[in-house]
Amino acid sequence: MSSSGKLTELDHVGIAVRDLDAVVEWYEKMFGATVAHRERIESDGVDEALIKVADSYIQLLTPFRDDSPLAKYMEKNGEGIHHVGYRVDSTEEVLEDVKAQGARVVDEHPRTGSRGTTVAFLHPKTAFGTLIELVQE
Repeated sequence: MSSSGKLTELDHVGIAVRDLDAVVEWYEKMFGATVAHRERIESDGVDEALIKVADSYIQLLTPFRDDSPLAKYMEKNGEGIHHVGYRVDSTEEVLEDVKAQGARVVDEHPRTGSRGTTVAFLHPKTAFGTLIELVQE
């Protein structure tokens, strides 16, 4: 496995969608893709469906609460790519390192993500317009 510094692999691309079932059906029809994992992430107010692509995922996300960060994002930006998730060996170490270098973060401390992972987000204003998720399996 080759990696680039602290980022070990691409974990997923998060895509905001309005109708999760319709988008899952589209991926099945267009590409023969199947859902590898589905989960409701209560803390984020989203339902997700993960489609496995090699060692990574397409993470389809739809808000189930109007006050979720994703719902607010979609009000302004609509559907489409929402964030990129990168695998790291230690979310806590990488998060502390980027904070020490002045990066703005969404999560001050790592938290539980889908599939039992540990995650933390970097603010898009720090990362040239991209919301970055650090993912530790």
